[in-house]
Amino acid sequence: MDQVLIDTNILVYAHSRSDDVRHARAVAVLETLIESGLGRLSGQILGEFIAATTRGTRPILAIGDALAQASLLAIAFPVFDLTRFIVLEAARGVRQHKLSYYDAQIWATARLNQVPTIFTEDFASGRRLEGVQFLDPLRSGFDLAQWR
Repeated sequence: MDQVLIDTNILVYAHSRSDDVRHARAVAVLETLIESGLGRLSGQILGEFIAATTRGTRPILAIGDALAQASLLAIAFPVFDLTRFIVLEAARGVRQHKLSYYDAQIWATARLNQVPTIFTEDFASGRRLEGVQFLDPLRSGFDLAQWR
């Protein structure tokens, strides 16, 4: 099994109880990636996690809890830094593949760090861009045990 970059939405579902099925699947995904040592995060994804879980009038987490969870995630998974090369590659992804900038930045992080898979809900599952495959581990029918 290859390394996997974990997108923000997987982290958010693992901390949200608004959808029990997605919550359970997200928790199972994170546990599997921790156990296998193959999960990866980026600084961008950790920042997005804090923002997504603390915004609005009914946040998923209080800011202190979000910071504590982000700290635990940063211990559990290696975290890729944002570099000028990732920024420039993301801009190319916007131009060439018509991605939104921040989605392109996640793709560029995976691509430049030679991580062949991104677990995300934001792309068509199975889509592949320049050697990086997007898979949705929360969708019905995704078999984490078989993928592993």
